[in-house]
Amino acid sequence: MKKLRDKIENYVAKVESRWKVLSVERQKFLTKVFFGSYVLLTIIVIISVFISTSQRSNTMSINHIDGVSKKSIKKDSGQNDAVEPFIKK
Repeated sequence: MKKLRDKIENYVAKVESRWKVLSVERQKFLTKVFFGSYVLLTIIVIISVFISTSQRSNTMSINHIDGVSKKSIKKDSGQNDAVEPFIKK
């Protein structure tokens, strides 16, 4: 775990030093590009959610899970015969 943390700290220090080497104008430009990409992605997701929820055919169906065995699983132990299940009537 300590090796992983050291690798991450070294990577962050390397990236930070590369960031500081860039000119201030370049840092501002890259910050604007990253922020603009984030805003564009957020708008696309919001529009996608709005479109998918506004459709009239948007219904939720609840079905049983396929692939699950309907047989009850019984373990081979001597206690299964001795203990009766509690059934509320």
